[in-house]
Amino acid sequence: MNGTTHSVLVVGSGPTGLLLAGDLAAAGVPVTVLEKRSRRTSNLSRAFVLHARTLEQLDARGLADHLEAVGRPLDRLRLFGRLTVDLAALPSRFNHLLVIPQYEVERVLARRAADAGAQFRYECEVTGLAQDADGVTVVVRGPGGQRTEELRAAYVVGADGMRSTVRTAVGLPFPGRPVIRSVVLADVRLAEEPGSLLTADAVGDAFAFLAPFGDGYHRVIGWHRGRDVPDGEPLDLAEVKEITRLALGRDFGMHDARWMSRFHSDERQVPAYRVGRVFLAGDAAHVHTPAGGQGMNTGLQDAANLSWKLAAVLHGHASDGLLDTYQAERHPVGRTVLRSSGGIIRLAMAKRPWALALRAALTTTLDRVGPARRAVAAQVTGIGYRYAAPRGSHPLTGRRVPDVALAGGGRLHEALRGGRFVLITPEPHEPHEPHEPYGSDGPHGERGGREGRLAVARWASDRRTALLVRPDGYAAWAAEAPDARSVEAAVAAHVG
Repeated sequence: MNGTTHSVLVVGSGPTGLLLAGDLAAAGVPVTVLEKRSRRTSNLSRAFVLHARTLEQLDARGLADHLEAVGRPLDRLRLFGRLTVDLAALPSRFNHLLVIPQYEVERVLARRAADAGAQFRYECEVTGLAQDADGVTVVVRGPGGQRTEELRAAYVVGADGMRSTVRTAVGLPFPGRPVIRSVVLADVRLAEEPGSLLTADAVGDAFAFLAPFGDGYHRVIGWHRGRDVPDGEPLDLAEVKEITRLALGRDFGMHDARWMSRFHSDERQVPAYRVGRVFLAGDAAHVHTPAGGQGMNTGLQDAANLSWKLAAVLHGHASDGLLDTYQAERHPVGRTVLRSSGGIIRLAMAKRPWALALRAALTTTLDRVGPARRAVAAQVTGIGYRYAAPRGSHPLTGRRVPDVALAGGGRLHEALRGGRFVLITPEPHEPHEPHEPYGSDGPHGERGGREGRLAVARWASDRRTALLVRPDGYAAWAAEAPDARSVEAAVAAHVG
């Protein structure tokens, strides 16, 4: 038995695991990431889009501006060939989607986690785990498969993808089914540049999608309804070009493929995101079609929801019951993403007359009805989700809080940095317990009262609402012009 006890073991170093590990390390929680792959990074990633809500979460960690400089913004989405969703109208500082390869996101998140003190163990494969009332024992096999050891942790998070070993070890099923088979992937150079940043369309039995890596290569994702073969079936560039020509009208002179593969796209969701001291996040908890580019984004938001709760419990500021809210809040979101992404792909590939009629009716409705179109944009980009609130709560409770301006020239996302709660009040407020002040030049770096867990600020406007914002940017409590005692009671209940 390894004598070291880890507070949290994160299994998997994809975007979800890296964000979670970085948050925990920044909060002073000892965390180790176990990854069965080698340290070498790969650009063979499927995800290419960061949506507004994810960019807001990254902004609250000081990472969004760097990624915005690397990626390429797109201010509109095209659905079903004729419906354009204008993202410029989103009520967000990030009123666009950002086209950026997953490996660029991973690079930034890995650097942040390492700088904050997270430990990484590569070529370290989890082969089993067992939990008891006091913690979790994880069995791992090291490089070369020669050495097996046991690690002890207070909690384990499985962020190890669709074929999650952690999920299997805790005995959870992964119900669902394949939706589309024999999807082809290829990284290619193009002789002709597409007319738009993201190019996607479906014609007849064919669908194709093109997105740039930024290094001269483009990722192609294609599918042909009549070509249903196993994932291991050989793939050549001629097949990729043919599918692209059928769906997009031309193949843009594809050449020099550096990588090609097949995969199948499933719709699955685990029934429980928590089993005792073990949690599942990202693709280990839910997988769905790539329609709408919601996969990586949903996983990153899982991590943002779970990380501050684990830190609060491990530091003794909250009871273990807080961790149950991870399931209560994120499972419904995962279920909705499955349905919406599945709906998009089914409508895009509609062939039967009744399905084509439904698509035409839906497209017409969305094109003409502004609120419906805005609702679609809010869901796909993640800014429209809200969490359940206790009966009788203020209407803002459980809702995402925009990056509002604060007195002195700051803004909410800056105040949230460091994993803090932020209390925004109409008038200056001094909690009974010490707090972390927030001024015109941003939050102080040193940890102050309440161990740096609370920043207090005032609205830049004349708004009279008092608002307590959770570290993940959702409203924990709100009230209209409350007295100091009510504010203090809310802070005590939620911050500790």
